[in-house]
Formats: sequence, C-alpha cells, structure tokens
Amino acid sequence: MPLACNPVPLGKNLNQVIYMIDTIVLLLPHETFTITKPELFKPHAGWVLHGQKGAGIYAKQNPTKKELKDGIYKPRLTLYSSLAKHNAFEPHLKIELSLPKLLFGNNFQELRYKDFDSVAKKLASVLEQMGVQTSAKILAHSPVSGIHYAKNIPLTDGSTPYHYIQKIKEAQTNRTLDAQETRYKMTNEGLCYKWHCNAYEVVFYDKIQDLQKAQKSEKRALEKDNLLQAPLFKKLKARTKKFEVLRMEVRLNKRQKIKPLFEKLGIRSDLSFKKLFKPAIARKVLLHYLDELAYKRFALLDYKASHDKLLLSTITLNNLHLSPKQVFMLFGFKKALETMNLRELRNMLAHCSPRAWQRLLVDAKQVMLPKTHDSLDFIRNEVEKFKTLTRLTMLG
Repeated sequence: MPLACNPVPLGKNLNQVIYMIDTIVLLLPHETFTITKPELFKPHAGWVLHGQKGAGIYAKQNPTKKELKDGIYKPRLTLYSSLAKHNAFEPHLKIELSLPKLLFGNNFQELRYKDFDSVAKKLASVLEQMGVQTSAKILAHSPVSGIHYAKNIPLTDGSTPYHYIQKIKEAQTNRTLDAQETRYKMTNEGLCYKWHCNAYEVVFYDKIQDLQKAQKSEKRALEKDNLLQAPLFKKLKARTKKFEVLRMEVRLNKRQKIKPLFEKLGIRSDLSFKKLFKPAIARKVLLHYLDELAYKRFALLDYKASHDKLLLSTITLNNLHLSPKQVFMLFGFKKALETMNLRELRNMLAHCSPRAWQRLLVDAKQVMLPKTHDSLDFIRNEVEKFKTLTRLTMLG
C-alpha cells in the first residue's frame, strides 16, 4: 500500500515554520524513470511505452477517494509520449502534487527549507509504490513546468477573509496586469477572488470555508484532494476562539511564464525542483504580486475622514495643483466610492467612454492624501514575516 501521511497533531506548536511551495509539476524525461507496474495506469501504460503507438495517448494514475479518506496521499501522474530527435517518440512522466499534503497530510501546515530531503525521499518512495521507479536525487534535479507559491494568513482579531477579499476586489479595474487575456473573477459567494491569465493565476480565498465546501462536494471547492484534510474539519468547526485563514496563491502554470518573471525579479535559478524550493524565491514572487495589487489602489480608496468638510479641505490642502473643478470632481468620486465599488460605478457609467473613465482613474490615483491604514498592509506584513500559523492550539 502507498504510505499514509503523517499529519502533525493540531496541538503542536508550529513556530518557525516557513511558507514554501504548495503545488509543483515535475517533468521526468524517459531516461530518468522506469514503469514497473504499467497496469496501475489507465489506460495500460504499455500503450504509451511502445513507440509510435503512444502518440496522442495519455495514461493516468490519480489518488482515489478511498485513499484520500484513509489519509493516503499520492501525486497525480500522466504518462505520455512526445516526438524527440530522429523522429522517435519518447515517453515522459508528468508528476503533479501538493508537497505539504504529501509530507503532512494537509496544507494548513507549511514546509521549511530543511524539509526538502524528506519531501524528495517520500516522493520517490510513493512513486515506487505507484509503479514508477526513480530516485530522490533524480527528482531533485527534475525540471519544473509549473509551481504554486502560497501563504496562509491567520486572522485572530475577529476579521474575516471576506473583508480582505472585498478590499482586494476594490483594487481591480479593467486594466490588466500584463496581458490582454487577464480576467478577474469573484467566486464562491465572495469567498474567493482571482485574476487569471493563460500562464498564471493569483488567488485569494477563505481556506476554512473552502474546506467546508469540500465536505459537501469536492467539485465546489477550489482545492483538489480536500478529502485528505477531512480530519481537520471537525476541529476547525468546533473552534471556540477567533481564527480564520486567508490564503494567497500565485500559480505559475507554464515554464514560459516562470522564466521571464524570474528575470524581472532578478531571481537567478535554473527551473529545477531543488533550486525552486527556496523561501526567498517564494517571498519575492508573492510580494511582487502584492505590489502589483497595491499599485492599482489609490489613496481615495483608503482615506477616511470624520466628516465631509474635513474630506474636502484635506483634498484641497494636499493637492494645491488641482483646479476647483477637479477638487469637486474627486470629492464626489470619493463619496460615490463610499456607496459603490469601482466595478459597480463603472457599470453604472457604462454609457461613458472608456477613455473618460480611465482619465478619472488617472486623476484619482494622483491625489495625495495623508497615509491611513491600508487593509492590504496587513497581508503584506504577514508575507514578509516568513512565518506561518504560529500554532493551531489557538483553535481552542
């Protein structure tokens, strides 16, 4: 049987645990693995392994519901052939898995840099029982085609993920991050917000609520293989103290996206498993997208005035270059933002030209106002800490 996960007891102190990689996709060339149990794949792996007969055929092996319920976690495997040199087809193996779920049985707990050897050895052992022979050393140097960096942010002050997700939503306009294909989407009754491009996604969601949805239907949850985390659900449901979890994920789904992003961020690393298993890289990637998000916010969104007279005088005194017309326009815009978000305002003004709306946003972004508390500062501070949930005993 495959190895069962060894979840850390909920009462154990998790101080000094550093956020790391969650999901990773490895690609193994044909010379780095051997299929020892082809019958475990569907269809039979022989269809792929025998030369050109494997062209266009994918043999898969995924964890079953029973295994997940029994606390047994396995990666998702896809065996396929691609055309290599000399017009010959060669088999390749794609391995997709959540590293914390492999090691701990859940991804509320996050990995430390020193966990890499344990992860590589356990992955090699589980693969062997799945009928794939390789080694921890080979896996360590395997190329990565996709990687998800993530951070669990504990909320213990009575605030909820919904509050922060709404603030994140406010920052999004119809300006894209870096591609025309960008789409913004609010899902699960406001419990998740993401923007999506062909090569990557940035997602914020309520992790505990997502686990709750998985108890009703796996299809309704954002995460895969949530059945594995079912033992946590009863403990979380019975919590007596204020404790919620906002999760941020940056899902880099294509190797072609990772390379230019790393160049932009000054990250020098070949795209292999071991080289990408570094907290400094995770931190830099997550902060980069938080910076992108912060760039889209402007002072009018966060500034709070006790009364309208103070708001009007503050806009005027801090922006002496503005004409009276601009001052009153931005004052009205701020008052409108107190009743509607940007998307609602844009929809209401759909009859206006896109250029006029963009001019308004540009003017609003240039307004200088006293620095006030920004809800997104809290998220950034948590990412910068290099720490995870300090202890799960706070559940009560």
